[in-house]
Amino acid sequence: MTTNPRRCFASFRYLILIGAIACPIFAQQRGQSSSIAPVDKSVNEALRELREQVRDLQTAMAEVRSETQQSRAETAQLRRELDRIRGDAPPQPVSVANAILKPALEISNLEPGNPQNLQQTVTPANEKDESQDQKEGNHAASLDEEYQLLSGKVDDQYQTKVESASKYRVRLSGIVLMNLFSNQGEVDNVDLPTLAFPRLAGASGGSFGATLRQSEIGFEAFGPTVAGAKTRADLQLDMGGGFPAVPNGINSGLLRLRTATMRMDWSNSSVVVGQDAIFFSPNSPTSFASLAVPAFSGAGNLWGWIPQIRVEHRIGLGSQSSLLLQGGILDPVTGELPYAAPGAPGADYYRQPGPGEASRQPAVATRVAWARNIFGQPLRLGVGGFYNRQDYGFSRTVDGWAGMADLDLPLSSRFSLSGKLYRGKAIGGLYGGIGRSVLFSDDPTLPTTEVKGLNSVGGWAQVKYRPANKWELNGAFGIDNPYASDLEYFPYAQSYGDPALSRNKGSFENVIYRPRSDLLFSAEYRHFTTSTISNGTSSAGQLNLMMGVLF
Repeated sequence: MTTNPRRCFASFRYLILIGAIACPIFAQQRGQSSSIAPVDKSVNEALRELREQVRDLQTAMAEVRSETQQSRAETAQLRRELDRIRGDAPPQPVSVANAILKPALEISNLEPGNPQNLQQTVTPANEKDESQDQKEGNHAASLDEEYQLLSGKVDDQYQTKVESASKYRVRLSGIVLMNLFSNQGEVDNVDLPTLAFPRLAGASGGSFGATLRQSEIGFEAFGPTVAGAKTRADLQLDMGGGFPAVPNGINSGLLRLRTATMRMDWSNSSVVVGQDAIFFSPNSPTSFASLAVPAFSGAGNLWGWIPQIRVEHRIGLGSQSSLLLQGGILDPVTGELPYAAPGAPGADYYRQPGPGEASRQPAVATRVAWARNIFGQPLRLGVGGFYNRQDYGFSRTVDGWAGMADLDLPLSSRFSLSGKLYRGKAIGGLYGGIGRSVLFSDDPTLPTTEVKGLNSVGGWAQVKYRPANKWELNGAFGIDNPYASDLEYFPYAQSYGDPALSRNKGSFENVIYRPRSDLLFSAEYRHFTTSTISNGTSSAGQLNLMMGVLF
């Protein structure tokens, strides 16, 4: 239980004021003759409530004092242990050091991607020799980092919490992210590039700019327990919804819904309802240059924030491994821009069905994943499948499908490998096939026009290296390759994307530095190579410098 001291003192002052008003009344009644009736029952009840509230306040203040003393004691103990290792204080028993370092270890493990085991830095005094003295100096720096982290967590206990209209807890989170970028070559989107284009006549051949529209904000609400399940809701927003038509509107990104989910969690099962990332293709490369759009979109990374209903069940396979079963239905998106039917109002307000929704049936998907802990990190291997039916009118239907596999493989305590592979057809709604589901032989509105689903294959791989708790280096490569036989099937093909795009490759290298859990700096260079069946190959690169504050 965490109590806000300011609220306690404010309530206490309020109760004193009430008591100051009530006491004279009570004294006046006692000063009257003995023939007057006893004090009114309502006054007695009020005084009784005042006494109970004062006792509650005293109990709450005692709890606050206890929590404060405990936090200060843990911080002081950790500082003494750090000074001992540095040689500034006499040695203490190892058992005491382990007990002191345990809270810091538990907090450190909450940080994403922390490969260190702090307990390994504590060595009994009777086992030390001269060769270990050098190791003690290296461990001192690591302990200093853990001390700063623990101090930050202690400070978090006294911050003002978010209040909601209900009695249930609400948590606010997010990131304020600044991206400073420089492009070499022509790209489709200067701050979030995914494709490279040929250089235009008279163009400068590059660009420079800055943006904060990849900043995010999120709300998490923790609800009651219903039918034995814990309930929770989550809402994530960013500023990547386009730009207003005003001067310098590029610096005023529009608010956009990313995900909004509600879930019920039992001990081994969950039900999730809402708009969420596609569960059958869960992971993406690590990049703070691509938050509004996951890295390698259109270059082998299947992704999407899609309305869905899914069920999950976890099966324990001993103490070290587990199996996850997932299945659900989704909105059958196909990748087209919103449009309005002939004679209907504008596409920016009234929604019209896309080809997937016109099929009158949902998309379905499933995934099976196995996980096991090695090197203090989870090893995951998953396989998934997806299907949706698409109706383009005039009895022209296409069956979209995909099979995929994903991998998270720790190679050591500092190195890990992750990636994803897919093979599918008509999956432009998942950004496969470089964002296209089908090709048309002519005008799509004509009944004589043929429709062909676009086959494609792709994937990505990433190597991660963590030289220290605060540092992370990543290198990744991705490719999306539509089938050339499909692209050449119609001599003058049409599509809602460029029908000539035949291959898209991307790569990046980045370094991420986190001096604190709520502060990050990053630098990244990415490169794109986009090929077409008619105009050859184009290349472009981007250098991105980032600073972010998490809350």
